[in-house]
Amino acid sequence: MKIRIGSRESRLAVIQSEMVQHWLEETIPGAEVSIVTMKTTGDLILDRPLAQVGGKGLFVKELDRALLEGRTDLSVHSLKDLPMEVPEELPVVAYSGREDERDVLILPEGADSIDFSKPIGTSSLRRILQLKRLYPEASFESVRGNLVTRLRKLEEGRYSALILASAGVKRMGLEHRISRYFSVDEVIPAAGQGILAVQGKRGQDYSYLEKYDDRESRFAALAERAFVRALDGGCSSPVAAHAVICGDRLTLTGLYYGGDGDQYETAVLEGAVSDAEKIGLALAGQFRKDLQTE
Repeated sequence: MKIRIGSRESRLAVIQSEMVQHWLEETIPGAEVSIVTMKTTGDLILDRPLAQVGGKGLFVKELDRALLEGRTDLSVHSLKDLPMEVPEELPVVAYSGREDERDVLILPEGADSIDFSKPIGTSSLRRILQLKRLYPEASFESVRGNLVTRLRKLEEGRYSALILASAGVKRMGLEHRISRYFSVDEVIPAAGQGILAVQGKRGQDYSYLEKYDDRESRFAALAERAFVRALDGGCSSPVAAHAVICGDRLTLTGLYYGGDGDQYETAVLEGAVSDAEKIGLALAGQFRKDLQTE
């Protein structure tokens, strides 16, 4: 069996694809698994916020095309970076077990506190809104580029700190750079944060991924993404959701920003894990009355 995995060419993206590659090689005797890297439009446009140039879809367009044209068999994405609307012909066929979903603070090497005379680097409105409550004296400035590029900009003195996803930092082997973890109560993570999504092509046999697919990650992803999708949340909208699964029960916490100053709302809804998407939609309906259904 030959399996070609499509990946962005950043070091983190390749590491994540290699995680799936190694699992396949260990699970399928004789499998030849290769990684096909490509530079996406989102990797090329670094001088403007994502919201101004087309959103998260810029990171998957080339990978989607390779799947559709049969040049690859799978694509591996950080689920938080996958657009909320996935083409029917390119479904997510498996979800990895969830890595640490929290956001983290990264300080310059040698620093032990934030220098508030410089901005904190983050391009996420979701993070900025929540961090303003923790650090009211802070200013924030957009920072683009892969993780290595962002760290270089930090060390050059352009920022006082960075806010990043713990999962990516750990997968890069840079856990020692983490100065603080923000609890999910302090900063609600992006939908799907910490989960890898394996995307395939409709009509193909992906039964070989059944054991890779993580039940809790799948239900958490369905609930979180349903909530954000219903509220039109994307890279330009600070909408967030985080699911916790205990047995057959799922508890979803959602954050919604209506565009009025720095004020945002949060709410919690619990239900059967099998109703993951319904829970996401119902929680969204608590913020937007036009979404409510009987």
